[in-house]
Amino acid sequence: MISFGAFLGIAAVALGLVLTPGPNMIYLVSRSITQGRRAGLISLGGVATGFAVYAVAATAGLTAVFALVPAVYTAIKLAGAAYLLWLAWQAVRPGGTAVFAPRELPVDPPRRLFVMGLLTNLLNPKIAVLYVSLLPQFVDPARGHVAAQSLLLALTQIAIAVTVNGLIVLGAGTIARFLARRPAWQRAQRYVMGTVLGALAVHLGLDRSRAAAATP
Repeated sequence: MISFGAFLGIAAVALGLVLTPGPNMIYLVSRSITQGRRAGLISLGGVATGFAVYAVAATAGLTAVFALVPAVYTAIKLAGAAYLLWLAWQAVRPGGTAVFAPRELPVDPPRRLFVMGLLTNLLNPKIAVLYVSLLPQFVDPARGHVAAQSLLLALTQIAIAVTVNGLIVLGAGTIARFLARRPAWQRAQRYVMGTVLGALAVHLGLDRSRAAAATP
């Protein structure tokens, strides 16, 4: 069973990532603004399915990695911390992406909306790194079955990502109009997310407890 600290940790990472502009957010916002909320929610269904695919793959893969090569955990941990730092820089650097000024997209039928949402998520490097490098940070082999912990952590991330993305889809048009008139709010969002991700990166990079626990 995962600890409460691990739950809070993955929740913070999931929230920071879902609020940081990336392929998923850009696609969902663009689709919602150009084709409406229904199209955005159908696309979100595809994105959610992509999360489920990653969760199943990560659950099986982490079990094998921790059982066969525990030392890999440290390398994964440091790579995840470095990736969070990179995301923090992308959030605060000058000229960062204005996600609520999206590109125009053609009108697509429901099946294509779902498939494009699925492919956007499966091909999203941010989500791939989340499951390969960040989620393992919160698995503690000393607390029991690694696969069960991985699945619970993945479900926590999925719940947060789908909920937040759903709210973004429903409010995309309103948010876009609000931010277009208030560029200072866009900058504030970027700096807050950059600070959160940077703090998490430093914490994960300096924390050695789980790496030690993973080593026999």
